[in-house]
Amino acid sequence: MTAAISHLVTSGTFSLDGGTWDVDNNVWIIGDAREAIVIDAAHDAGAIAAAVGDRRLLAIVSTHGHDDHIDAAPVLADATGAPILLHPDDLMLWKQRHPDREPDGHLSDGQVIAVGGIELTVLHTPGHSPGAVCLHAPALGTVFSGDTLFQGGPGATGRSFSDFPTIIGSIRDRLLTLPPETVVRTGHGESTTIGAEAPHLPEWIARGR
Repeated sequence: MTAAISHLVTSGTFSLDGGTWDVDNNVWIIGDAREAIVIDAAHDAGAIAAAVGDRRLLAIVSTHGHDDHIDAAPVLADATGAPILLHPDDLMLWKQRHPDREPDGHLSDGQVIAVGGIELTVLHTPGHSPGAVCLHAPALGTVFSGDTLFQGGPGATGRSFSDFPTIIGSIRDRLLTLPPETVVRTGHGESTTIGAEAPHLPEWIARGR
């Protein structure tokens, strides 16, 4: 069996800057019959572990440090032995949720994560948060965008540690340069493609001014 993508939607809350909102998160699982990685361990470690099944979990990759994307990570890590990986620029967000537990490793731009015979390359895409990353899997024709790019536009930049010009630069320079047929698998909501989103960049910039 070659590597494939599966996912589940988990529900919980997102809290920052004194507010709390109900959210549904996409949890992405990439792997073959023997091994897998999880992108964004959100809300329900038990459901995620069940979806991984008896495969070896190689890593829990966090696209950024907002609490709705990392809240279940320590429990899942403890249950599976998998390391939690996060870009160090988001450690301040991580510590707001998990002050007594550090991630097990750091993500860096250009880092390659191998699973099930395919490779995912880490793209540092700050803006939604300083340490936001996307993961590009050319063999699967997809990029996992976290909260950097959604169907219809950039991720939110109205809260602490976020910046609109920075996220636009990340999307323009790191994501819209990918092949147009690349499927964008997002942190929330429906997937899209690079080709569907690229023509809208000028209107996003105008809207954000």
